[in-house]
Amino acid sequence: MNKGIWYALGAYIFWGLFPVYWKFLAGVPALQLLGHRIFWSFLLLFGFILVTRQGRTLWAMVNRRVLLLYSVAAILIAINWLIYVWAVGAGFIVETSLGYFINPLISVLLGVIFLHEHLRLLQWLPIGMATLGVLYLTFAYGSLPWVALTLAFSFGFYGLVKKVAPLGALHGLTLETGILFLPALGFLLYSDFSGTGAFMHSSTLTDLMLIGAGIVTMTPLLMFALAAPRIPLATIGVLQFINPSIQFMLGVLIYKEPFDYHRLIGFGVVWAALILFGVEGYLAQHKLKILARLP
Repeated sequence: MNKGIWYALGAYIFWGLFPVYWKFLAGVPALQLLGHRIFWSFLLLFGFILVTRQGRTLWAMVNRRVLLLYSVAAILIAINWLIYVWAVGAGFIVETSLGYFINPLISVLLGVIFLHEHLRLLQWLPIGMATLGVLYLTFAYGSLPWVALTLAFSFGFYGLVKKVAPLGALHGLTLETGILFLPALGFLLYSDFSGTGAFMHSSTLTDLMLIGAGIVTMTPLLMFALAAPRIPLATIGVLQFINPSIQFMLGVLIYKEPFDYHRLIGFGVVWAALILFGVEGYLAQHKLKILARLP
C-alpha cells in the first residue's frame, strides 16, 4: 500500500482517538489545556526547526503579509482547539463529530464564496441537505448545535487561509504556534501565580499528559503533511471521514452520550449528504477520465 495512505490513515485514526486523551484531562480548565497545547507544540516545532537548521529559511519568508495571514490562521486554530477540548470534557463528543462530518461541505461552500470556485449542479444538493440536517437538530432541541458549527466553520476558515498562505506545513505551524506562544505562556504563568494552575499542582500523570499535549497535537499534523503530497485529493476526501466516525462511536459506545431518534434523523440527513457528495465527485472524476481517453 502507498506510504501516503498509511500516513493518512495514521493521522485520521490519531485524530479520531483524540477524545480519549482529552477526556483524561477533563479536570483541567479548557483554557489551560489550550495554553499547554500551544506552549509544548511550539517548543517541539521550534526545536525541530533549530535541529534541522531551517531557522534562517523560515525567517527569510516572514513579512507583513505572511504575519497577517498566519495571525488569522493562529486565531482560528486556537478557537478550534479551545472549543474541541472544552466540548470533549463537557460531554459533547458526538456533537464534535458532527462538526467534522459537515466540515468538508463547509469548506466547499467557503471556496465558492471567497475563491469563486464553481460547483456542479448536483454538488449543491448535499450542501442543502446538510443545512436541513443542522436545521432539524436546531428545531428539535431548541438551539443551534453551536459546538459542531463552531468547529466546522473555524476549521473551514482555517483551511481557507492556509490555501492562500505561502508557507509549508512545518513552517506554517511553527509560525502559528509562535504567534500564540507568548499569550499562552502569559496565561499559564498567571494561572500558576493565581493558584488555579494545574501543571505541577496535580498528579505526575496529569503533568506528563499536559507536556504530551504538544506531541499528540503535532504528530497527526505532521503525518498528514507527509501524506498529502503522496496521495490524490479524492483519497484524502474519503479517508477524512475516519476521524469523525471514530469520535462518533467513542461518544455513543464508550462514553454513553445520548443519541436519540432526533439526533439519528439529523445525523442521518448529514450522512446521506456526504454519501451523495462523495458519489457525485467519484462519477464526475470517472467521466473526466473517460473523456480524456477519447481521441
